Amino acid sequence: VEFEDPLILLYDKKISSVQSILPLLEQVAKVQKPLLLMAEDVDGEALAMLIVNKLRGGLKVAAVKAPGFGDNRKAMLQDLAVITGAEMVSEELGGKLEDLTLESLGTAKRVSISKDESVILDGLGEKSLIEERCDQIRSAIEGSSSEYEKDKLKERLAKISGGVAVIKVGGASEVEVGEIKDRLNDALNATKAALEEGIVAGGGAALLRASKKLDGLKLDNFEQQVGVDAIKAALKRPCMQIASNAGEEGAVVVAEILKSEDQNHGFNAAAGEYVDLIKTGIIDPTKVVRTALADAASVATLMTTTEAIIAEEVEADA
Repeated sequence: VEFEDPLILLYDKKISSVQSILPLLEQVAKVQKPLLLMAEDVDGEALAMLIVNKLRGGLKVAAVKAPGFGDNRKAMLQDLAVITGAEMVSEELGGKLEDLTLESLGTAKRVSISKDESVILDGLGEKSLIEERCDQIRSAIEGSSSEYEKDKLKERLAKISGGVAVIKVGGASEVEVGEIKDRLNDALNATKAALEEGIVAGGGAALLRASKKLDGLKLDNFEQQVGVDAIKAALKRPCMQIASNAGEEGAVVVAEILKSEDQNHGFNAAAGEYVDLIKTGIIDPTKVVRTALADAASVATLMTTTEAIIAEEVEADA
């Protein structure tokens, strides 16, 4: 469902009674604009009436559940109220659906509703109030000690301060479209990860530099040394493999990179030359590199404590 210039009602409770929203629907019908109802839920007589209205091709009305749960839902409704210029109707504050007028409703240039999500584009709320709301959320993030709460606040801040981009993927075939879409999703996820924890030099250079930090490690016994050597070898493999895939000698490339004290010095496999990786744009999100190493260590630890592993038989070359 897509509405152009809709009116938007925000309510923090369930809408069940037809009588509670009938006065508002009559006002909306007079101005002949579509209406978006956003509430905790819409059920009972109200839902039945909206279904009949849809079947008869009457007033353009869509009902969606408000995002979030509990206090977070109320906060997100308040965010939406600021974005759209609406008055959030709350029974706790004495608000009643029966008393609503068109001035109590918000509006936006466009609303797109699907089974899984609703997108409000270009809400017509006051810019000064939106910025003030953003400042309040930023202050709440700084004052919070809960990581979960911080994540929710950051999510709200992103929605209220950011925009929405629609990327349309085209191609000569369904397979090509699917491949391009997968690449876009990878790029989006990488960008989100980079925003969270920053970036490091790509091409396996960051892991390669990390291996040097293990050289001066003080160990208690031979078994620990074996473990450290295994990790050092593993940290060098990505860079070696990238160089090998480009037709270069992996060990030579690794040795050449480690000669330099410049943390951004690395090998550009596409051009076959040594460059400043950051300036060249060859980067990896720190979070991706960190989690890849942690996950690899987890799998390796599991294998060392496993009594048996089922693997495919490797056939000898003829």
